[in-house]
Amino acid sequence: MDRPALSQWMKKEQIKGGLLSCGAQKTGSVMVSTMSWSPVLLTLLAHYTGSWAQSVLTQPSSVSGSLGQRVTISCTGSSSNIGSNYVSWYQQLSGTAPKLLIYRNSNRPSGVSDRFSGSKSGSAGTLTITGLQAEDEADYYCSAWDDSLRAHTELQARGEVRQKPAV
Repeated sequence: MDRPALSQWMKKEQIKGGLLSCGAQKTGSVMVSTMSWSPVLLTLLAHYTGSWAQSVLTQPSSVSGSLGQRVTISCTGSSSNIGSNYVSWYQQLSGTAPKLLIYRNSNRPSGVSDRFSGSKSGSAGTLTITGLQAEDEADYYCSAWDDSLRAHTELQARGEVRQKPAV
Protein backbone atom coordinates (compact mmCIF):
# COMPACT_ATOMS: atom_id res chain seq x y z
CA MET A 1 0.00 0.00 0.00
CA ASP A 2 1.43 3.37 -0.98
CA ARG A 3 1.48 5.97 1.76
CA PRO A 4 2.06 9.69 1.22
CA ALA A 5 5.21 11.16 2.71
CA LEU A 6 4.64 12.76 6.10
CA SER A 7 5.48 16.18 4.69
CA GLN A 8 2.81 15.75 1.99
CA TRP A 9 0.28 14.69 4.60
CA MET A 10 1.14 17.71 6.73
CA LYS A 11 0.71 20.09 3.82
CA LYS A 12 -2.74 18.63 3.13
CA GLU A 13 -3.70 18.77 6.80
CA GLN A 14 -2.28 22.28 7.13
CA ILE A 15 -4.81 23.50 4.55
CA LYS A 16 -7.65 21.92 6.55
CA GLY A 17 -6.55 23.39 9.88
CA GLY A 18 -7.66 26.82 10.99
CA LEU A 19 -6.02 29.32 13.30
CA LEU A 20 -7.00 29.51 16.94
CA SER A 21 -6.72 32.95 18.51
CA CYS A 22 -6.03 33.29 22.21
CA GLY A 23 -6.63 37.05 22.19
CA ALA A 24 -4.11 39.84 22.68
CA GLN A 25 -2.59 40.58 26.06
CA LYS A 26 -0.52 43.56 27.10
CA THR A 27 1.48 41.97 29.92
CA GLY A 28 2.48 38.54 31.10
CA SER A 29 4.95 35.87 30.20
CA VAL A 30 5.13 32.61 28.30
CA MET A 31 6.76 29.34 29.31
CA VAL A 32 8.45 27.09 26.76
CA SER A 33 8.94 23.50 27.83
CA THR A 34 9.61 20.08 26.38
CA MET A 35 6.94 17.42 26.56
CA SER A 36 7.26 13.67 26.09
CA TRP A 37 5.79 11.90 23.07
CA SER A 38 2.17 10.88 23.15
CA PRO A 39 1.08 7.43 21.93
CA VAL A 40 -0.93 9.08 19.14
CA LEU A 41 2.20 10.72 17.71
CA LEU A 42 4.17 7.49 17.98
CA THR A 43 1.42 5.69 16.09
CA LEU A 44 1.43 8.42 13.44
CA LEU A 45 5.20 8.15 13.05
CA ALA A 46 5.07 4.38 12.77
CA HIS A 47 2.36 4.61 10.12
CA TYR A 48 4.26 7.03 7.93
CA THR A 49 7.81 5.82 8.50
CA GLY A 50 7.36 2.12 9.09
CA SER A 51 9.70 2.51 12.06
CA TRP A 52 9.42 2.54 15.85
CA ALA A 53 12.83 4.20 16.21
CA GLN A 54 13.42 6.23 19.33
CA SER A 55 13.56 9.99 19.13
CA VAL A 56 17.07 11.12 18.25
CA LEU A 57 16.55 14.86 18.62
CA THR A 58 16.45 16.56 22.00
CA GLN A 59 15.31 19.87 23.43
CA PRO A 60 15.98 21.64 26.74
CA SER A 61 13.42 21.04 29.50
CA SER A 62 12.15 24.62 29.54
CA VAL A 63 12.74 28.18 28.43
CA SER A 64 10.60 31.16 29.38
CA GLY A 65 10.03 34.64 28.01
CA SER A 66 7.70 37.56 28.48
CA LEU A 67 5.10 38.55 25.92
CA GLY A 68 6.71 40.90 23.41
CA GLN A 69 10.14 39.39 24.00
CA ARG A 70 12.26 36.90 22.05
CA VAL A 71 12.13 33.14 22.71
CA THR A 72 14.33 30.43 21.20
CA ILE A 73 13.62 26.71 21.04
CA SER A 74 16.61 24.52 20.29
CA CYS A 75 16.67 21.07 18.73
CA THR A 76 19.90 19.09 19.03
CA GLY A 77 20.67 16.01 16.98
CA SER A 78 23.70 14.29 15.50
CA SER A 79 25.80 14.20 12.35
CA SER A 80 23.38 11.71 10.76
CA ASN A 81 20.34 13.97 11.03
CA ILE A 82 20.59 17.72 11.67
CA GLY A 83 24.35 17.74 11.06
CA SER A 84 23.97 16.64 7.44
CA ASN A 85 20.37 17.51 6.57
CA TYR A 86 17.87 20.34 6.69
CA VAL A 87 15.77 21.20 9.73
CA SER A 88 12.09 22.08 9.50
CA TRP A 89 9.84 23.51 12.20
CA TYR A 90 6.09 23.06 12.65
CA GLN A 91 3.58 24.84 14.87
CA GLN A 92 0.49 23.02 16.10
CA LEU A 93 -2.22 25.14 17.64
CA SER A 94 -4.68 23.34 19.90
CA GLY A 95 -7.15 21.29 17.88
CA THR A 96 -5.49 21.88 14.51
CA ALA A 97 -3.09 20.07 12.20
CA PRO A 98 0.62 20.99 12.29
CA LYS A 99 1.53 24.04 10.19
CA LEU A 100 4.92 24.36 8.50
CA LEU A 101 6.78 27.41 9.88
CA ILE A 102 10.35 26.91 8.65
CA TYR A 103 11.85 24.66 5.98
CA ARG A 104 15.44 24.11 4.81
CA ASN A 105 16.77 25.54 8.08
CA SER A 106 15.70 29.17 7.64
CA ASN A 107 13.06 29.58 4.91
CA ARG A 108 9.49 30.65 5.70
CA PRO A 109 6.54 29.61 3.53
CA SER A 110 4.41 32.50 2.30
CA GLY A 111 1.92 33.60 4.93
CA VAL A 112 4.15 32.79 7.91
CA SER A 113 4.96 35.83 10.03
CA ASP A 114 8.52 37.14 9.92
CA ARG A 115 8.46 36.96 13.73
CA PHE A 116 9.40 33.28 13.20
CA SER A 117 12.93 32.50 12.06
CA GLY A 118 15.10 29.42 11.92
CA SER A 119 18.80 28.72 11.91
CA LYS A 120 21.16 25.77 12.04
CA SER A 121 24.67 25.41 13.40
CA GLY A 122 26.43 22.06 13.34
CA SER A 123 24.05 19.43 14.70
CA ALA A 124 21.57 21.87 16.24
CA GLY A 125 18.62 23.80 14.88
CA THR A 126 16.97 26.80 16.50
CA LEU A 127 13.53 28.32 16.14
CA THR A 128 13.32 31.95 17.23
CA ILE A 129 10.06 33.74 17.95
CA THR A 130 10.41 37.51 18.26
CA GLY A 131 7.70 39.76 19.66
CA LEU A 132 6.11 36.84 21.49
CA GLN A 133 2.29 37.01 21.37
CA ALA A 134 -0.49 35.16 23.18
CA GLU A 135 -1.54 33.49 19.91
CA ASP A 136 1.89 31.82 19.76
CA GLU A 137 0.62 29.43 22.44
CA ALA A 138 1.12 26.10 20.66
CA ASP A 139 3.25 22.98 20.32
CA TYR A 140 6.40 23.38 18.21
CA TYR A 141 8.07 20.45 16.47
CA CYS A 142 11.44 20.14 14.81
CA SER A 143 11.98 17.70 11.98
CA ALA A 144 15.06 16.26 10.27
CA TRP A 145 15.84 13.35 7.97
CA ASP A 146 18.10 10.76 9.61
CA ASP A 147 20.57 9.11 7.23
CA SER A 148 21.38 6.23 9.60
CA LEU A 149 17.70 5.31 10.06
CA ARG A 150 16.97 5.86 6.35
CA ALA A 151 13.63 7.16 7.53
CA HIS A 152 11.25 9.63 6.00
CA THR A 153 11.21 13.04 7.60
CA GLU A 154 9.84 12.64 11.12
CA LEU A 155 8.56 14.91 13.81
CA GLN A 156 11.20 14.25 16.41
CA ALA A 157 11.15 16.69 19.29
CA ARG A 158 8.34 18.75 20.71
CA GLY A 159 8.53 22.01 22.61
CA GLU A 160 5.46 23.82 23.74
CA VAL A 161 4.82 27.49 24.33
CA ARG A 162 2.23 28.10 27.02
CA GLN A 163 1.17 31.23 28.83
CA LYS A 164 2.62 31.44 32.31
CA PRO A 165 -0.19 32.12 34.83
CA ALA A 166 -0.33 35.68 36.15
CA VAL A 167 0.85 36.02 39.75
